[in-house]
Amino acid sequence: MKKYLCAFALLAGISNVDAQQLQTSSLYDFQGVLQNPSMAGIGKDNMIGVSYRSQWSGIAGSPKTTTVFGSFNLPKYKIGISGYLYNDQTGPTSRKGIQLAYAKHIVIDDNSTFSLGIEARMLQFSIDKGKLGSLGTDPVLGASSNSTKFDAGFGISYTNKNFQVGASASQLTQSKMDFYSGNLTRNENAKLYRHYYFHGNYKFNIDGTSTLTPTFLMTYLPNAPIEFQAGARFDYNNIVWFGGAYRINQGPMFSAGVNLLNKFSVGYCFDIYSKPLSSFTDGSMAHEIMIKYTFSSK
Repeated sequence: MKKYLCAFALLAGISNVDAQQLQTSSLYDFQGVLQNPSMAGIGKDNMIGVSYRSQWSGIAGSPKTTTVFGSFNLPKYKIGISGYLYNDQTGPTSRKGIQLAYAKHIVIDDNSTFSLGIEARMLQFSIDKGKLGSLGTDPVLGASSNSTKFDAGFGISYTNKNFQVGASASQLTQSKMDFYSGNLTRNENAKLYRHYYFHGNYKFNIDGTSTLTPTFLMTYLPNAPIEFQAGARFDYNNIVWFGGAYRINQGPMFSAGVNLLNKFSVGYCFDIYSKPLSSFTDGSMAHEIMIKYTFSSK
């Protein structure tokens, strides 16, 4: 039984545990629809980019996530389309997926847009059984090494020149993901749990060239603590920016970036973990880097 529990714990990304199942990003607000499909195409420009995030970087087998994303505005049709691909690797387990989003833009005036968005998701969860050999005859090892499921989500948002707020829900159908096919009696079945997001920001114009933008993101899913992060970013003349934030179940985050030729953006974020790992523990940090290219939708 102990072996069975050890193997099942490796399914933390899809089982009933205190953790988010969908990947997170400390630079989420630069990546379009990572939390909300209604953000597809919001803004006057299109963009594509890639990000890489390494958590608990000093610990072997720690989570590493690569994301390729894009968002496109089609003003003629008052819609936006976007999506992302990701690969999330944690020890012997990995998650690969794709999200595609469609948003209908309801233009209120030249500076204000209300948006409704839907998303389709595909997720493949895999186990590298070669890394689990020490668990012997655990029943999970006798089952399939991967499982592919589909799901959906919905979001709404309001954006004007200085203010933005939105809410969304992902994995609405809560697709079951089951690796075990034996006859043991279980009280819980692994599945994709719904994720609920609420986010916002407000841009303060300081002196005509500099802005200060407070941001927040709240995440809720069943059987896990509510995640909340808040911070602010200072931008000088749309050339350089830096910011700081705090995530209540993790710790502080510090970020900085540069915009080149009004096209290329490079950003970096450094997270310090005080929970669940002590800030004095080796590897209790995360690094995230993002590169983005922006081009006109006209």
